[in-house]
Amino acid sequence: MSETIVKITGMTCGHCEGRVIAELGKLEGVSEVKASAADAQAVITSTGALDADAISRAVIAAGYRVSA
Repeated sequence: MSETIVKITGMTCGHCEGRVIAELGKLEGVSEVKASAADAQAVITSTGALDADAISRAVIAAGYRVSA
């Protein structure tokens, strides 16, 4: 298993977290996603390496931005 931490800008509440979790959870190989508005990040557990562009597209689809 691999763990990826993604910094996300714009999440402010539990609903925001849910949207991010739903979109990132659609990525191939993802087994678990935990998102935290308070920490401004998501932690993705997957069976292998994930494509950074795919992660970014999923976060954008949820309505937020990946921050550096």
